[in-house]
Amino acid sequence: MDGLWDRRALLISGKGGVGKTSVAAALARAAVNAGRRVLLAEVELGTEAEQGPSPLAELVGARAPSAQVTPVSANLSFVRLSAIEGQRLFLQEVLPLRVMADAALRTRALRRFLEAAPALREMGVLYQMLHLLRLTRSDGGAQHPLCILDLPATGHALALAALPDTLLTVMPAGPIGRAVREGMALLRDPARTGAVLVTLPEPLPVSETLELSTAIGRHGIPIAAGVLNRMPEDPFSPDGRAAVEQLLGAHGPHRGQRALGRLDRARGAQARLVANFPAPLLTLPELPASGPRLVELLATHLGSRGSAASSSTGVQP
Repeated sequence: MDGLWDRRALLISGKGGVGKTSVAAALARAAVNAGRRVLLAEVELGTEAEQGPSPLAELVGARAPSAQVTPVSANLSFVRLSAIEGQRLFLQEVLPLRVMADAALRTRALRRFLEAAPALREMGVLYQMLHLLRLTRSDGGAQHPLCILDLPATGHALALAALPDTLLTVMPAGPIGRAVREGMALLRDPARTGAVLVTLPEPLPVSETLELSTAIGRHGIPIAAGVLNRMPEDPFSPDGRAAVEQLLGAHGPHRGQRALGRLDRARGAQARLVANFPAPLLTLPELPASGPRLVELLATHLGSRGSAASSSTGVQP
């Protein structure tokens, strides 16, 4: 796990329904438990009027989410990365006076332009992230040594990965070009950034995750780890499973066969992911909990020695 915590930014992505947000919260809690100072962030690409409540903030007990960093507990802070906030920070840097940036953003035509151009929304998010990672403390150390970003959907992960190439094609020079190159250097540096792809032990999610890893890698974003979430417990030893198969063969179908089939599919999906995923795999168990309690249990599991062993083998401890 230290290989994850030593990076500056972890980008958490995955299809909807795989538990991505719970895993992002658990990773943040586990990193804090390991002695790291963490900024947990969610990405919001909508307009200010479209922004709603934050499930991620609720999972870690953060107050109402905003574009301003707010402390949650010792060594854990929360922020909502916002396209409009990043655009405001960018304008404040390139314009002579802050009041000019604020006035520009109050211009309806400029606001419509910024909201209508998808690449500029992603650039705003990227720039706010860069701004937060640049901040230093009085002793010269990073104010936010580790930023864990919960990306909203697979498509946005790909859009963020493709953003530098897209913008540099249109605006290769000037302040935007410089900011994009800085973002590109961060996003494509495996020592500072890594994508963590979350999936379920089922054939379709595993296929989608392998496709996503290929697409992200094509844009130069390093894959730091995969997370196989909700792996069902296998209660059988090899001899025990053979005995169950013998009983089922002798006495016909049983309701438990559905659970056995699900377990077999999960193990097959796990084996396929282990064989083809381009990074270490963390396996998280299926747990009878939800909300903050689930996050706490997953964080404990991630910090255990058993989970560290599973990171290289993909086998649930």
